[in-house]
Amino acid sequence: MAWNEPGGNKPKDPWGGGGDQGPPDLDEALKNLKEKINSVFGGKGGKSGGGGRSGGGSPWPVLIIAVVIGVVVYGLVGFFQVDQRERAVVLRFGEYNRTVDPGLRWRAPIIEQYEKVDVEQNRRYEITEAMLTRDTNIVSVTLQVQYQVLDPIPFLLKVARPEVILQHATSSALRHVVGTSTMDDVLKDNREAIRVQVRERLDEYLNRYDTGLVLKQVVLDRTQAPDAVRDAFDDVSRAKEDEDRFKKEAEAYRNAVIPQARGEAKRLEEEAEAYRNRLIDSAVGDAERFSDLLTEYRKAPEVTRERLYLETMTEVYSATSKVLVDVDNGNSLIYLPLEQLVKGRGGNVKVPESKGGANPASSSSAGADDGGSGREASRSLYSTPNRELR
Repeated sequence: MAWNEPGGNKPKDPWGGGGDQGPPDLDEALKNLKEKINSVFGGKGGKSGGGGRSGGGSPWPVLIIAVVIGVVVYGLVGFFQVDQRERAVVLRFGEYNRTVDPGLRWRAPIIEQYEKVDVEQNRRYEITEAMLTRDTNIVSVTLQVQYQVLDPIPFLLKVARPEVILQHATSSALRHVVGTSTMDDVLKDNREAIRVQVRERLDEYLNRYDTGLVLKQVVLDRTQAPDAVRDAFDDVSRAKEDEDRFKKEAEAYRNAVIPQARGEAKRLEEEAEAYRNRLIDSAVGDAERFSDLLTEYRKAPEVTRERLYLETMTEVYSATSKVLVDVDNGNSLIYLPLEQLVKGRGGNVKVPESKGGANPASSSSAGADDGGSGREASRSLYSTPNRELR
C-alpha cells in the first residue's frame, strides 16, 4: 500500500511526519538548515516546543561561505594559457597594462581583459590590379606579400585595422613604382628592380604608420598585358627574345672566328719570316760558294770549267729517262734505249765505253740517270759549259 493512500495508520512520510501529517513546512526546513550551519560554526539556535518556530540565527556564516566560494571561482576564472607562438596583451580598465609571454598566466577578471596575438605566423595576401605605366600602357600586375606581427602592442592598440592598412599601402606603393616605369620594364626588363622598389616603399609606409607589422618577402608574381592585346605583346616579347638569342649566337661566332683568324695570321707571319730567313741563308750560302768557286777557278780554269759543265748536264738530264752519249771525235750523238733496258734488267745497265777509253761526259751522264751526286750542283748560273768566269 502506498504511503499516501487513505485509511489506517501510515508509516512516516518522506518529510519525517506522522502517519496523518501533511507536506512539511518550508520555513521549518530552512530553520533546520540554519541550525546545522550554526552548529558547524559554533552558533546557538533555540527550539520552541510543540512545533513552534526557532529563534533568529546569525547570517554571517552563510555570507562567509558564499564569499569564499566566490573568491575561489574568481581566482580560477582569471587563469589563461598563452601558447609558445603567441603573446598576450593585458588591458586594465581598457588601458594597456602589460604584455605576457607564453605559459600559464593570470589576470583579474572583470577588471582586466587580454588579447592574444600569434607573432610567429607567416601571413600572406595577394593583390592583382591593372595599372597605367609611364608610357601610357596598361599592365596587369600580381603581387604577393608575406608578413608577420612584430610588436603586438601597436598591432592591437595603435591602429584599428593594421592588415587593411597594409593592403592599401601595398596598392599605393605598387602603383607609384609601376607608374614611373615603362611597360617593357614591368613585363620583362626590370622586374627585379620594381620588386625591390615596392618593398622599400612599403617598409617606409609601415614604419610611418606604426602598424606593428614587418615584411618577410615581396614577390612580383605575374606581369602581363591586358587580355585584349596580350597576343600582340606576346609576339613582341618573342621577337625580342629571338633578337637577344641571335645577338648571343653572333657574339659566340665572333668569339670563335676572331681568335682563329688571329692564329692563322700569326702562323702566316711566322711562315713568311721562316721563308725570308731561308732565302737569306740560301743567298748567303750561294755567295760564299761562288766566292770559293772563283778562287778555285783562278787556280785551274780548264778543270773547273769542265767540272761545272758536267755538273750542269747532270742536273739537266737527271729528270729525264733518255740518255745521250757523246763519243769522242764523233760528229753525232748515240741514243741508247735505256728505258727498255732499265725495265728489262731492273736498272743494272752498263754504259758502253768509247774506243779511246772512258768518256767523262758519258760516265757522268750515266751516273746522272742513276741519281748521282751532281743534283746538288749549282743551278742556272752554270747551265752553259762555255761560260767564262771572271
